Amino acid sequence: MEVTEENKLDNPVWNSLSESHDKFAIDYNGTKFYNPNYCPFGGFFELESTLESVEKYASLCENFFIVGEKPKIADTLKIVKELVCLQMIIREKIQITFDNEIIKLNEEHSAELFDLVNLVQPGYFKPETSLLGNYYGIFNNGKLVSIAGERMKMNNFTEVSAIITHPDHTGKGYAKQLTSHVVNNIFDEGKIPFLHVVESNTGAVKLYEKLGFVTRRKMSFWNISKNL
Repeated sequence: MEVTEENKLDNPVWNSLSESHDKFAIDYNGTKFYNPNYCPFGGFFELESTLESVEKYASLCENFFIVGEKPKIADTLKIVKELVCLQMIIREKIQITFDNEIIKLNEEHSAELFDLVNLVQPGYFKPETSLLGNYYGIFNNGKLVSIAGERMKMNNFTEVSAIITHPDHTGKGYAKQLTSHVVNNIFDEGKIPFLHVVESNTGAVKLYEKLGFVTRRKMSFWNISKNL
């Protein structure tokens, strides 16, 4: 794969919404956002376009993220925080023994999936987020306790996302197995997996490095809301 393809990861939201996820895009002439029912993310190609477009999107979604470079925003809005993440990429399948049954989640699981993500990482996962890709889970006594899935998608790359384990069930290797399962399925589709992890989450970073992920670059997620 030529270098120009991998450079698309420098602007992951824009390129996902220009390629595999174009049907989820709201396009404001130079800035693209996911339909807020699916994902509260935007990305831009032209900085000048952000001033007007970010304000328009704020009327649809009160709290959201611009991913990548810092946008220009109107006085009616504020940047709540800059979340600095590591963008990590993996080049080959993960060799692992799977100790737990991994279930592909479907519509029946959507409420349980939504509740689990928002228990652990509130704010990112919307009612329709699970329709962006495949999601998988591990159950314990009939209860969903750990998940991983796919979020942003380009022609050649798929983001691994929502790697979540219920606080009562951590330390059992669930995240390792689910991440490996998602990664290997993405490779089976002929795509390359990548992910974003907050740089201060050292435990998760170490896990991903053990599985074979390497840090490609830092990526800022600018959290924007109305300036009340």
